Amino acid sequence: MTRRKYSIDFKKQVVKEAKETGNLAAVARRYELSANMVGRWKREFESGKHGEIDFSMVPVLDAEEVVKENEQLKRLL
Repeated sequence: MTRRKYSIDFKKQVVKEAKETGNLAAVARRYELSANMVGRWKREFESGKHGEIDFSMVPVLDAEEVVKENEQLKRLL
């Protein structure tokens, strides 16, 4: 199995939702990710690994759209 690569914008969106809701596991399930992955991304952003992040500028992605896109991409494999 190959490793997936996620864009910085996608990671920002997931971390932003996790911070807003306070529930890493629910956000991870919504995007079909591991809660550990979301937690790691959150720590990385908080430590400044990806530079200063202005979460108000992060585009809002619809979770349903992301799930549908993931399903379409899985079918292509």
